[in-house]
Amino acid sequence: IATRRKFKCVACHHQFSVTSGTLFASRKLSFTDLLAAIVIFVNGAKGIAALQLSRDLDVQYKTAFVLTHKLREAMAREQEGRKLDGIIEIDGAYFGGHIRPENRKEDRRDRRLAANQTGKRQCVVVMRERGGKSLPFIVRNEGDAVPLVRDHVGTLATIHADEAASWDALHAGWQTWRVNHTVAYSNEGACTNQAESFFSRLRRMEVGTHHHIAGPYIGAYAREASWREDNRRLPNGDQAAKVGYAAMASRQSRQWAGYWQRAD
Repeated sequence: IATRRKFKCVACHHQFSVTSGTLFASRKLSFTDLLAAIVIFVNGAKGIAALQLSRDLDVQYKTAFVLTHKLREAMAREQEGRKLDGIIEIDGAYFGGHIRPENRKEDRRDRRLAANQTGKRQCVVVMRERGGKSLPFIVRNEGDAVPLVRDHVGTLATIHADEAASWDALHAGWQTWRVNHTVAYSNEGACTNQAESFFSRLRRMEVGTHHHIAGPYIGAYAREASWREDNRRLPNGDQAAKVGYAAMASRQSRQWAGYWQRAD
């Protein structure tokens, strides 16, 4: 259609654009703003806050918030069906469920006890090839990730884990090396330093950039941190191109339909 950037099917007369059926379907932003959003988004080493992106693009906060989540969906495409092999480091860390201590000391309770917790705390477990790719998962407790290891780690792989009892079951299926972090961070070649590097980035994304990550979204932020760790050596232009290609190759988002209408 010469008057606007659209096409029309000669058979059914349906009109569509280059973004139809992709993550950017039903877009209201211009192509220039979408490309600028991708470049700004990948340029943040520890992520970028939706509020900052809304100011950079001069759009509403909710527009920037949903757009960044669509870009996280595009990033997650790279991890679909991924199998890990070789030397695998595995570790877990807990996020969310913060309880603010009482003002007076005599009113404060031990927040480490389950009875005094909110029940909202979630565990992010990462499996990371040494010098390769990574896979994050959200579970209730570290031990719940053992079945996921069976699904995503090759049987000939060597696993490195810390001293937590959650990982004792790994010895039955893989050659497993353990390191006691109360004694050393690396001991005779056994370490989980690259898994800790992932958590360092994710923790700084939470504390320094986003300040708070709601429970339903922790998986999206974990997959974003995984993508940034896996592609940290690529130039910014190549990172932006990868996210752009992934977004155009993705189906229309079911969770983020439109710019601020949540499906659930």
